[in-house]
Formats: sequence, structure tokens, C-alpha cells
Amino acid sequence: MKVWSTLSGKKEDFVPQGNEVKMYICGVTPYAEAHIGHAMSYIIFDVIRRYIKFSGYRLKYVQNVTDIDDKIINRANQQGIEASELAKRYTDSFFEDMDALNILPADVYPRATGEIAKIIEVIRGLIDKGYAYEAKGSVYFRVRQAASYGKLAHRDLESMIAGARIEAGEEKEHPMDFVLWKASKPGEPSWESPWGGGRPGWHIECSAMSLKYLGDTLDIHGGGQDLIFPHHENEIAQSESFTGKEPFARYWLHNGLLQFGEDKMSKSLGNLITIKEALADYSADAIRIFVLSSHYRSPLKYSREALAAAEAGAERLRRVAGRESDGGNEAETIAAEPYRKRFIEAMEDDFNAPQALAAVFDLARDINQAADIGKSFGKAKKTLVELAGGVLGLTMEAKNVFYYEEVAATEIAVTRKRDIYKLIDGVGSELLKEGRNIDTIRGDVNLLIGVREALRKDKEYKLADEIRNKLNSLGIAIEDKSTFPVWRITR
Repeated sequence: MKVWSTLSGKKEDFVPQGNEVKMYICGVTPYAEAHIGHAMSYIIFDVIRRYIKFSGYRLKYVQNVTDIDDKIINRANQQGIEASELAKRYTDSFFEDMDALNILPADVYPRATGEIAKIIEVIRGLIDKGYAYEAKGSVYFRVRQAASYGKLAHRDLESMIAGARIEAGEEKEHPMDFVLWKASKPGEPSWESPWGGGRPGWHIECSAMSLKYLGDTLDIHGGGQDLIFPHHENEIAQSESFTGKEPFARYWLHNGLLQFGEDKMSKSLGNLITIKEALADYSADAIRIFVLSSHYRSPLKYSREALAAAEAGAERLRRVAGRESDGGNEAETIAAEPYRKRFIEAMEDDFNAPQALAAVFDLARDINQAADIGKSFGKAKKTLVELAGGVLGLTMEAKNVFYYEEVAATEIAVTRKRDIYKLIDGVGSELLKEGRNIDTIRGDVNLLIGVREALRKDKEYKLADEIRNKLNSLGIAIEDKSTFPVWRITR
């Protein structure tokens, strides 16, 4: 397996320290609803994690929650609530979003406010070694003491120093120094420390939590490309200075950013679409396919057209996953192994999900063709589910698909004597409404399918086909299964 590491700036052979891969991903700062830019990052690392486990490794996955931050404090003050209450609200909402996107939970979700003791331990160690200093209740890291500072961002320290400045109210020795512990201001959340009341800086939180749960050296540290500098650069400086060991992380993986027009999607720019808003219009599988259609290190442009195309792809996979092999005991005609090989070769090459996804869709196409002519495809379908479901995290669960529920014969008889077309028109009117509620038409559609089943049984095929065709023109497709019909909303 080869992975591109930001630290080396090239593809490297993936050689973890042992059979258990240690993986740390920077988590959210819960001060607002998570947006689909967050979904992009966590889907990418979910797939990378799944593939590493698929490859035979054990894996420990840690993802923090930055539940104390200036943004949380400011938003809480605006709303007149405690910062902890705001953080909990949006942390809970974030976990709901991750579940809805079929993202596997981390092994540990450390919260900054729950790890104050470890954070203080690391800061004290840095002071003792001369890498940090206290100034008026705050503690800062001496960047000039870290000889290799800038190695992740591939930036020269002297050039960074030229553009640095000290903000008003800061007591830093040097403009490049960054805060490890912030002295508390009146009314702010505060914890006791050897330097007085205060709270941790952002960068030290991740260093302390990763050291506590994964040890001195990680195998993979990941996050968005916007975290390379200063956040991840500062993590390296802190962690390696504290432990005296290099590297802090063997491989640094950074995903490209989701763009809305020419800008990245972010809360601060106000151009975001929340995960909940996206899931109201598209399935979790569609959002995954949209994200995985581009290489994880590349930027991805948001568009409704691209998501609609991804939804169509998700629907194709759902249909294939729902087909039953009717080939009996005959030998299977689809050789699934070449597709599996293509899939693995793509993922082994720096997790090339677009090529892996192409192999999945090609396999799905061949399964569909075999099903159409009554050929056996059970083993191929099992491979499809293993790769698309197990590794890419697609549920392949039908969206807007409903099963026929048997209707009483008396009700069917009464309906057959009524104006069936008027009933169909009523269904059509409801489907055209803005903010339509499918539940309001389920009974009528179910009844129409029951009438159609009765007509077919009585060999009145012309009227039965007319009901099917009219419903299809309204965006309701009926599929005749061997056991019972299924109907789906197609638009």
C-alpha cells in the first residue's frame, strides 16, 4: 500500500509500527451545525479506516472534540447560555449526522474539557525542557527552540517570522510563539492550573489527547488541508519537543476542501450547507458517492447537479443490491475477482476511491445484465456488497421505496367500481406539492396496486397496465417481485 504523506511530499510505502495502526483525526469544534465540508472529511477518513481494516490490520481510531474555544464562548454569550450547553447541543447533533452518513464511530472521542489534567502535564513538561514559558498567567511555546519548525508546511522559519506580529494584550517573547494556556478573562470558562485560572489553547489539546490515547508516535494523522499550518505544524513542534521522539506521526494525510464557487465551504464565510439540509434532499449514499468521485487530496466543487448524478448512481447500486439471483444451480457467469483486483489496486495506490468506485459500478452493471437474462450472480453480488458496503461504506438501502401491503378484497372491489383515474389524479396532485408528504399518498398508492393485482389475476391486463403506466408518468414506479410488488418514488 502506498500513501501520500504531506510531510515528505511524496508517495511512500505504508509501513505501520505494528499490526495495530494508530490513527488520529482532528474533530469538530461544536459551535454550530456541521456542514457538508465536514461530511467530506469524515467520509474520506472513514473509507481510509475501513480499507486499512479490510487489508488485515487492527486499528485504533481516535477523534477529538474541541469543546472549548473562542467561537463556542462567543456563540454561547450571544445566545445567553453556558458554553458547555452550546458545545453539548452541537456535539450531539454532530454524532447524529455521523450516524446518518454511516460513518463508523471512533474508538475514543476525547473532549478537551475532559483532558485538562493531561494537557497541563504536557505544558509543564514543555516548560521544564525550556520549550515553553509563562507570561502573566498564559503559557506560550518557543517556536525558535523547535529546530525543524515548518517541515510539514514546507515553509522556512525565517520567512514566517518576517510576517508575524504580536497582537495587543499578548505577552509573547517572539511574534511566532503560540499559546498553550490562556489566562482566563472575567466570565469565561476556567480551570485551575499552576499558572492560575485559564483554559487550553487549540493546538495543545490535540497533542495531549493523541499522546494519551495513542502514545508517542502515531501511524496516521489526518485532517483537512486547511489544518496543515498552523495547527498540525504546531502539534508536531509541541509533541516532538515533549517526548524527544521523531516523528510524532509517520504519515500525514490531508484531504482537499469542499468549494462553493471559488471559495471553500466554511461557517466563517457563511456559504455552508449543513449535513442535515443535504440529507433532506439526498441519501447518505449519494453524498458518499459525490465525495468519493474525486481523489481525496483534490478540491471538490459543490453542485446540485453533481449530487443528483451521485443519487442516480446510488439508485443503480440499490437496484442491483435488491435483485435476487434466479440462476438456480447453474455455474456463475460473472467472474468477480477481476473487479475485486481492480478495486484493491486502486485503494492500494493512495486510496484512489474514484477508480475503486468505477470498479464497483462496472461490477454492478454486469450483475444487472446477468439478472436480466436469468443468469446466476450470487457470488458476484456478495463481492459487490463486500467492496461497496464494507469498504466504501455505502448502505445500498433504498430511498423512497415502499412495499405493497395487502388490501382487503372488499375494499379492492369497491375501488374497482369507482373512478380509478380520479384516485390517480389525486396522487399526482399531492406529488406536485412543494414540501410534499409521501405518507399522505401511501394508502392510495397501495390501494391502486391492490386493484392492479386483482385486475392481473382476472386477466384484465390492459387496465392493469394503464394503472402502472399512469403512476409511472407521475414518478411512481412499480416493480413486480416474485413475492409482492414494490413501489418507489423516482423524482
